[in-house]
Amino acid sequence: MKLYGGIDLHSNNSVVAITDERDEVLYRKRLPNDLSTILSVLEPYRGALEGLVVESTYNWYWLVDGLMDAGYRMHLANTAAIKQYEGLKYSDDDTDACWLAKLLRKRSQLVRQHTANLLSVQNLMARNRGCNPSPAPSMRQ
Repeated sequence: MKLYGGIDLHSNNSVVAITDERDEVLYRKRLPNDLSTILSVLEPYRGALEGLVVESTYNWYWLVDGLMDAGYRMHLANTAAIKQYEGLKYSDDDTDACWLAKLLRKRSQLVRQHTANLLSVQNLMARNRGCNPSPAPSMRQ
């Protein structure tokens, strides 16, 4: 099962959320901004995590660098450009962290679909070229 992580980062704490492919929340908790604490929380999910997304706030460097050094696949989210789901009745740090994980899941789906579409077009072109072995007409007269 693929898992997706979202981290709502603040100056002295972060909310870490881990969701699965069905958007079920497996873990969500506010943690102090301490790399060893965050790494220990993520460790049980390491093998299944497709990636982690962190808000690109003023203080993201230490967290992203530390998680990348530990081998996690990281993504930065520009929160100013993210449109929040309009149906939400309220928004807090917990829902923000889960929303980031959901956006990462959706991004992964779109990347897979994009790759499948490219491969399909390439296969179609290869099959059609194989049916017409004659070279392109030359420009000579």
